[in-house]
Amino acid sequence: MGLTTDPASAPPGAPAPHAPALPGDPASLKVVPVRHRARWAAAAAVTVLVAQFVHGLATNPVWEWGVFSDYVLSETIVQAVWVTLQLTAYATVLGFLLGTVLAFMRLSRSPVLRTVAWAYVWVFRSIPMIVQLVFWFNLSALYRELGVGIPFGPVFWSVDSNSLIGTIGAAVIGLTLHQAAYAAEIVRGGVVSVDPGQLEAAAALGIPRLRQIRRIVLPQAMRAILPTAGNEVIGLLKGTSVVYVMSIGELFYQVQVIYGRNGRVVPLLLVATAWYVVLTSLLSVAQHYVERRFARGTGRTPPPAPLRRVRGLVAGLRAAADRRDRPVALPRIPGEGR
Repeated sequence: MGLTTDPASAPPGAPAPHAPALPGDPASLKVVPVRHRARWAAAAAVTVLVAQFVHGLATNPVWEWGVFSDYVLSETIVQAVWVTLQLTAYATVLGFLLGTVLAFMRLSRSPVLRTVAWAYVWVFRSIPMIVQLVFWFNLSALYRELGVGIPFGPVFWSVDSNSLIGTIGAAVIGLTLHQAAYAAEIVRGGVVSVDPGQLEAAAALGIPRLRQIRRIVLPQAMRAILPTAGNEVIGLLKGTSVVYVMSIGELFYQVQVIYGRNGRVVPLLLVATAWYVVLTSLLSVAQHYVERRFARGTGRTPPPAPLRRVRGLVAGLRAAADRRDRPVALPRIPGEGR
């Protein structure tokens, strides 16, 4: 009785015999994974550089970590951080409010409004921030009094400019006017990115123009505005260090005053650096959550929140540990134990 290789003549339920692989058959090819030698070499070099940098931070006595720990949470530094946050908040809110008005002026059909808004953006983007701050700080040299009255006519009420605009007021005005020029272009770019058909459909439904902008245009434009606006706010937070020329007690100015007294330049600069890193990180997290909120209803899936990423990573590690500790069940051989 001979063996047959015909699948049709095999008994029911029996596995089909494997045919020998031909020389040109893809099944006979051995799959070899790609070896990324250059990638591994680059990763090793970067790891060594990072390890050297961390080792230098920990062992170099010039950093003076004891001085850093003494001043990083001191009352003077914390108050300076609060002044920095106040300047950033005032300039951000007022700058984007004025920038939104300028953006819609540039999109207006009136040539006068378009020209004035364009000239404003051109002028304030051309002048460095430090020059603007010094100019507003010395405003009383140009205008000793500011008043209210009839244009080109009598003045009914006036006040001394120094008493009306103090040092903090001059800094807020300078930062706001500078920020408004960039905010105007950011808002204008977001509004232009909205499909014009949205406004046409809203107008066909009889929705008022102001409601079209508030309920239809701006919510959609925010998805394009937020990434660049968040960048600008972070840049403004760091740009507040320029107001040290006005002797305002913000973070960088106070750090300069302290290391001017004790001579500990490096650890005090490290204190300012640590606070700027913390504040910008908090702003980045806030920007992430705001972007997620305005990304609802779009076709793309918003990225997971940082806390959700951490929880997912912890859950994955726990699941891997459970699988590793669980005993492996061996396959049962048919007929065994009879």
